[in-house]
Amino acid sequence: MNLIATIEIKPLPAPITHQHSVLLIGSCFTEHIGNNLSDLKFKVLQNPNGILFEPISVCRNLVSYIQDKEYTSDDLFHYNELWQSWSHHSQFSQPDQKQALERINNSQHTAHQFLKKADWLIITLGSSFVYKLVDNGRFVANCHKAPGQWFDKYLIPIDEQVAELDNTIHQLFHFNPKLKIIFTISPVRHLRDGVVENNRSKARLLETVHHLVNKFDRLFYFPAYELVIDVLRDYRFYDIDLAHPNYAATQFVMEKFSDYAFTEPTKQLIKEIRQLVTARNHKPFHPTSQLHKQFLQKHYELAKRLQEQHSHLDLAAELEYFRL
Repeated sequence: MNLIATIEIKPLPAPITHQHSVLLIGSCFTEHIGNNLSDLKFKVLQNPNGILFEPISVCRNLVSYIQDKEYTSDDLFHYNELWQSWSHHSQFSQPDQKQALERINNSQHTAHQFLKKADWLIITLGSSFVYKLVDNGRFVANCHKAPGQWFDKYLIPIDEQVAELDNTIHQLFHFNPKLKIIFTISPVRHLRDGVVENNRSKARLLETVHHLVNKFDRLFYFPAYELVIDVLRDYRFYDIDLAHPNYAATQFVMEKFSDYAFTEPTKQLIKEIRQLVTARNHKPFHPTSQLHKQFLQKHYELAKRLQEQHSHLDLAAELEYFRL
């Protein structure tokens, strides 16, 4: 008897390898995928503007990377003693305006250069709700805890999402002809919007993404949302807020992503890299003991062998850590 539903996930026709560069953008679930890939020594850049939840912000920031937009003081506002940007996460906010712009523009330039050569773009959409400034109608990517009366909340219609993403995808393919795109929908439940409203929001994202995937042959869909909502389908797999998938759920999704995106040789390499990463995180009780020196020597030899066999890997930190 089957106690959980199953989803058939067809593997990517052209798998991701360690020789590829991957840009990730979108909701907080993007960072679960990005951190995992980064730990496993894939070449990644994630969320150059910080976390973005909805399609309008994702699209407009991707276009800003294509254009290598230079932000100026006119793009910032001063609130709560910080210079902030409506297009960026609060991690870019600074008491000094010059420092805020420097951080923002350094990130912009890095994103422009990375996107120009990237092999893959992973977009994780979290919500169809957007916020617009009341005084000028501008869409904002982050409200920065400003007063609620500053904003109008808006549920983006499907046709508006499709139009915005379609235009952005054409610009991306013109900018980087080799780029391929994977869409995912975040399984994080936006319960503050309300359960019914969250479901309407996710439904619009799903319809939008599948419309585009069916249109472009370089677009793909990975069902992270369905794996948590329909396969696991249990509050045991959520944190105490009942909104965010917990460690067990995210690991389950990443195991499925591995089957979806990687070949068997890549998965074998990942297994050896994970061994190194785990060993490096090990905290010895007796670092001067002979046993620990043998431990370091063993993993230094593994890191050295992998570096020689896979010159595109960056294992410099591991080699330095394990070197006696």
